[in-house]
Amino acid sequence: LAPDGGRYVPESLPELDLAEVASWGDCTYAERAARLIEPFLGGTVPGTKLRELLHDSYAHFSHPQVAPLRALSGGEYILELFHGPTLSFKDYALQFIGRLLDRELQARDERAVVLGATSGDTGSAAIEGCRHSARTEVFILHPAGRVSAMQRLQMTTAPGANVHNLALLGTFDDCQAIVKSCFADTGFLPPERRLVAANSINWARIMAQIPYYFSAWIDLGAPADGLVFSVPTGNFGDIFAGYLARCMGLPTRHLVVGTNSNAVLHRFFDSGRYTRGEVQRTLSPSMDIAVASNFERLLFDLCGRDGVLTADWMQRFQSEGEIELPAALLSQARQAFSSAAIDDEALCQTLAEVWREQGYLLDPHSAIGLAAGRRQRLAGLPLVSLATAHPGKFSEALKRAIGEVPPPPPALAALAGREERLIELPAELDAVRRCIRQRVEAAALL
Repeated sequence: LAPDGGRYVPESLPELDLAEVASWGDCTYAERAARLIEPFLGGTVPGTKLRELLHDSYAHFSHPQVAPLRALSGGEYILELFHGPTLSFKDYALQFIGRLLDRELQARDERAVVLGATSGDTGSAAIEGCRHSARTEVFILHPAGRVSAMQRLQMTTAPGANVHNLALLGTFDDCQAIVKSCFADTGFLPPERRLVAANSINWARIMAQIPYYFSAWIDLGAPADGLVFSVPTGNFGDIFAGYLARCMGLPTRHLVVGTNSNAVLHRFFDSGRYTRGEVQRTLSPSMDIAVASNFERLLFDLCGRDGVLTADWMQRFQSEGEIELPAALLSQARQAFSSAAIDDEALCQTLAEVWREQGYLLDPHSAIGLAAGRRQRLAGLPLVSLATAHPGKFSEALKRAIGEVPPPPPALAALAGREERLIELPAELDAVRRCIRQRVEAAALL
C-alpha cells in the first residue's frame, strides 16, 4: 500500500506484438508468464533468474499445462486455476511472489512481516508461498466462522513457526480495513522489519495474474475476433488483471463481473453508484465482501489517471459510504465490463446443471462466474469462465446443489485430524498490532 493509502499502478503498460504472443503455443506456462512479466520489471530481475523463479513456482502444480482450458458444450470453456498447492487461483501469484520476496530479502539482508486479510483462499496461498522463508513472519487475518471449514484448515494446520493465523470476530471487510491501517502506520513494528502485503493491494499480485488470460487465448488458437472472459470476483483483483491484459492488446471483447448477493460491483456497473452495504453470508464465502480493494485502480483509469480526483472519490466513499460516477465515465466502464449478481439459488442451479449434463463439478464461486457469463455472453464468441478454486473446499455448497459431497482430493483429505493453530482476537486494530509486535519480537529472540 502506498504511504497515503492509495494503490500502486504502473506508469505505463508494456506494448506487445500480438502476432508474437500468438506464436507462443509451444511455450510452457512458465515461459509465457516470463515473457509477459519481464517488461514490468525494468531489468531489476535478470531474465534468466526470472525464468528460474517462475519455473520453480509452477513446477509442483498438478497439471502439466498449469492453467488448462476445459471445454464445455456450446463454445463455453473453463479456465482451471486450481491446480496449485492450495487449490486456488491465488497460487499463481503467491507462489511466485514468495520466491521473489525471498530472493530480494536475501540480497538486501533484510527481514519482512507478510500481512494479509483473507475471505478464504488468499490466506493459505500466502502461507504456502512464504512459509519456507527464514526471513519472514506471516500473519493472516480471517473472519472467524466466515470461511469454509476446508479453507480454515488449510491455513490453521500449515506447518512453520513463522506462520500466525489471526481469527478476528468480525467480517472480511474488518480484516481488510485493519490491514490497510497497519500499512498506513508501520510504527508498531520493530524498526528493522519491513511490512509486505499478501493481498492484491500488492501490485505484484495483479501483475502475476495477467499471464493466464493471455495463455487461455493462445490455447484457444489465438482467435482474431477475440473472446469473452467471465470472472467471479469480490475484491476486483482477478478481473482487474484481465482488464490490464485487455489494455495490453489482448482481444478481449468483454469482461463479465460475476458477484454474489454482496453485489457492490454489480450495483456500480448497473447504476454507476458504488455503495457500501452490509455483508451477507453466502455459499460463496470468498466473495462475501462489501468493499472491493482494487476498484479504485479502475477508477483511476476511468478519470484519466487523475490521482487527486481518485483520492477525493475514495475519501468521500470512506466518509459517506457511497460515490456516483458521471454518466460518461460509467459508459466508458461499460465498454469493457458488464456484470451480474448471482444468488445462492441461481448458483446451485448452475452448479447442478453442469454436473448433471456434463459431468463437470464447479466450486460455488466458479459457478457464479459461469452463470454471470451466460447472462452477459456475446453471441458467436468463446466464453472463458475462470474456475478460481477446487470444489472440494466447499462441501456445504456441493451438498445443497447436488445432494452429495464427492471425496476431497488428497491434499484436502490429508488435513483431517491435524492440529490447528490460530489466535482469536476482537476485530480491533490495537489488538492486532499488539499481537503482531509481540510475536515478531519473540521470533527475533529465537
